[in-house]
Amino acid sequence: MPTQTPIEPPGPQGPAAPPKIHRVEVQWHAVTYKTVILYAVLIAAIILAAMFIVFPSTYTALTHKISTAIASSDGGDAPASQTQAKFVNLDGRVQVKKVNSVQWVDADYRTALDKGDLVQTGNDGYARVTFADGTSYLVKPGTLITVEENSMASNKPTNVAVRINTGSIDMRTPNWTSPGSKAEVSVEDAKAELRPNSRAAVKTDQDTKESEIVVSNGSAQVQRGQEHVELSQYQRANIPTSGSISKSDVLAPPELLEPINLTPIIVENPKTTAVHFEWKPVQDAASYTVRISTTNMFTKIVKEAKVSGTSVEISGFDAGDYFWNVTALSAKKLASDVSEPNKFTLVAQGKTQEMLLEIDKTELVGHAVEISGRTEPGAALIINGQAVPNIAKDGTFHHFTEPLLPGEHTIVVIGQNRRGGTGHQQVSVVVPK
Repeated sequence: MPTQTPIEPPGPQGPAAPPKIHRVEVQWHAVTYKTVILYAVLIAAIILAAMFIVFPSTYTALTHKISTAIASSDGGDAPASQTQAKFVNLDGRVQVKKVNSVQWVDADYRTALDKGDLVQTGNDGYARVTFADGTSYLVKPGTLITVEENSMASNKPTNVAVRINTGSIDMRTPNWTSPGSKAEVSVEDAKAELRPNSRAAVKTDQDTKESEIVVSNGSAQVQRGQEHVELSQYQRANIPTSGSISKSDVLAPPELLEPINLTPIIVENPKTTAVHFEWKPVQDAASYTVRISTTNMFTKIVKEAKVSGTSVEISGFDAGDYFWNVTALSAKKLASDVSEPNKFTLVAQGKTQEMLLEIDKTELVGHAVEISGRTEPGAALIINGQAVPNIAKDGTFHHFTEPLLPGEHTIVVIGQNRRGGTGHQQVSVVVPK
């Protein structure tokens, strides 16, 4: 671009003329927007190439985020943070291998799972994976799964699926808000689709390649090639490597009675006190197995007992929190699904702090009784064997009992605070005929 020296305007001459002011010459060069963009793209390409060579894993994660963001803006999908599957429970050794990686890394609660990712549990590992639509998969010890599908487009049916390469899982589905949503699990050359509000246990044998699906709640459809098998509650599908899929009935899981869920048991000496466990009988059950653990996923079993009846007393516990469940076993050695676990707390009397627990009012409403009172924020309460679900932030509570028969009743209120302190109150009411 040519330059030009500015022309000075004419002025007075001679000795009376003001001193001449020297002008500053400025040179410039016009640059187009296209050139700026070209240089910016070139610099970004050099940076990305350097990242790929020096930090390949970081490069992969960055490009995945960029592509996900572009897909979300173009396709109208929900943000990635709302569509990725996440770990909600981890216990023992659990590892993840991302789809674009060759390395296994330890899983944590910040790990998000995408289509194609692998999850592997060790012999002591448990992992609960929850998808954005509410479907959850409990990955049991010694299991390897692949995330096969995770479709979460906004205002469209959802579609989630995992594949069991080896091992076993428990699977639960919610009541989906989008009609047509699907949740699947595949094993070898077969797959099962669970309906809303369903639960199933699925396992596959690494050596024999045979698989099994047991539905404990709701229903499911099992498909292999042209075969379609419908399963309802307490039914099992056996999937051999050769031959047709067979269907059979299974035992129902026991319903637990005592200790009541979330109940604190206050004793003088926890170690020598026998805790009474009881459950409802299961039709065709010949025996039962009771397991007590210090973890809610039963990775640390502290006591186990096989009994022929529907109750047992077990001692030798230290003070603390425990979870227990029961499995029924038929005469043909066929096991039921595991019962829903209950939690109880064993408390040494005199070794814990007292807690605030006051009953302000009892009011008869029909044959039920409304109990109003005040306790400590964050405390747990049991009234007549029922957990109080709603305790206000200031500790106030209102609870309605189940309908009571006419006559005199004693209502027992038991509480435990976060420090391990316990409280106990009783009120007497008379229900008229």
